Amino acid sequence: MAEQPGERGYDAGKKIKGRKRHLLVDTLGLLLSVVVHRADLQDRDGAKLLLPALLNFGWVRKVFADGGYSGQLLGWVKALIAGRGLTLEIVKRTEAGFKVLPKRWVVERTVAWLGRFPRLAKDYECKTEHSEATIYIASCKIMLAKLAK
Repeated sequence: MAEQPGERGYDAGKKIKGRKRHLLVDTLGLLLSVVVHRADLQDRDGAKLLLPALLNFGWVRKVFADGGYSGQLLGWVKALIAGRGLTLEIVKRTEAGFKVLPKRWVVERTVAWLGRFPRLAKDYECKTEHSEATIYIASCKIMLAKLAK
């Protein structure tokens, strides 16, 4: 982490200091929306900041989420997407060790793509809004490169 001022936090469960990123991607791994917040905010609360962006994408029919988003968030999401034809599926780990989980690798691949950008390798930005803008810029570059092929 770069020694920069701004919103930072510490998540004792994940043992990370700084910020967390929540991504909403399509089935190709292309970014639809992003939220960056302090690390001391729980993942479920971070998802509540991100998931209202789903309402901007009327073509989305199914949402896959990590097991960390289960619990009280499920009821909140069901109320948010009620009557919109959306379903939420939690993809949980079933056993210890590494195993490729269905649809979960799509987001992990997107995170790896974004990790190739030097500005995103560390948290250089002072404000969370600047971090989000940098992620959007990197995502635009990824999409343009795919279109150019």
